[in-house]
Amino acid sequence: MSGRAHGRAHAFVNRYRSLLVAALLLVPAALGTAPAVGDTGGGHAPDPRAPHRGTVAGARTPGHSPGRDRAVRAFAEGRAEGRRLDADLTHNWWGVFPQPGTHDGITATHSVDTSYRVSDPDNFTYAPTTKAENSCMEVVTAYWNSGNELWAWDWCGSPGGPAKVVRIDADFLATYSAAYGVQLVRDDAASNTWSAYLYNRRTGTWELLYRNSGTDRSGLSHGWDMFEIYASVNPATGVGWYCTEARKTVFDSSAIQLRKGGAWRPAGPAEAPWTDTNPQGRDFLCPGLKFVRAGANDHWTVRQ
Repeated sequence: MSGRAHGRAHAFVNRYRSLLVAALLLVPAALGTAPAVGDTGGGHAPDPRAPHRGTVAGARTPGHSPGRDRAVRAFAEGRAEGRRLDADLTHNWWGVFPQPGTHDGITATHSVDTSYRVSDPDNFTYAPTTKAENSCMEVVTAYWNSGNELWAWDWCGSPGGPAKVVRIDADFLATYSAAYGVQLVRDDAASNTWSAYLYNRRTGTWELLYRNSGTDRSGLSHGWDMFEIYASVNPATGVGWYCTEARKTVFDSSAIQLRKGGAWRPAGPAEAPWTDTNPQGRDFLCPGLKFVRAGANDHWTVRQ
C-alpha cells in the first residue's frame, strides 16, 4: 500500500472510531440514563427538590460504650477552638467552607466504602462530612474501629454527640448506594429548626434522618463539606494507620449545592472557598495522599 493510501486508510479508521464513540455516548442519553454531574458510580446525583417523605428505617439512637464515648470526646474537642488534642493525635481536614449568609441548606453526593476497616481505637476518619451554617446537625461518614456508620451529630442538643446512627452495610448500599445523597435544610429561621435527609434511591424520595432546633454550639460561623482525620502514626509503617488501611478507598463529595431563598445552586468559589488550595499529604500523616479539586468548589476527591 502506498503512503498516501495508507494515510487515507488511517484517517478513515480514526473517523470511524470517532463516530462510534459519539454514537455510544448518545445511547444513554436517548434512554434517559446519561451520566449526571456528581455521579460517583452509585447513581446520579439526586434532585434536591425531589419529594421528602418517610424516615430512614435503619437509623437508631446509639447507646454508650467506651469506644463511642472516646470518639465523641475527640470529635467535640477537635471542633472546639483553643482545645488541644492528645499530643500523639493529628487532626486535619480539607474541603470547602460554605460562608455565612450564603445558604440555608446544603446537599451533596457522598461516597462510602464498606471494605475500609479501622483497626486502632484512637483513629477516626470522617469523610465526607457536611454541615450547614448554624445547622443543628452534621452528617458524618464515620469510619472507626467499632464499625462504619453514618452519624447525625447533634450540635444543638446537650451534651451533643451522635443523635442518630446508621450502619453502613449491604442494606445501606442497597437503599442509598455507595454514592449516597445527603441534604440539610433549615425549616424555620425563628426557631433555627433543621432537618437532615438521606436520598432513598429505591423510592426516589428524601427520607428524614434527624430533625432538631435550637442554638448551634459548634462555635463556627461557617458550614463545611470536607475530608477529616483524627490519626496517629503506626510505628510499623511510619505513616498514619489509615494511610495503609484506606489505601484503596476513594473519598469523594460531588454535586455540592447550596440553597438560598428556596433556590439550589452549585457551590462556587465565592460561596464555598477551599479550606486549603495546596494541601500536603505529609500534614495528614500520608505522604502519597492526593487532594483533587474536581470541580469549581462543588466536587472534591481525596485518594492515594
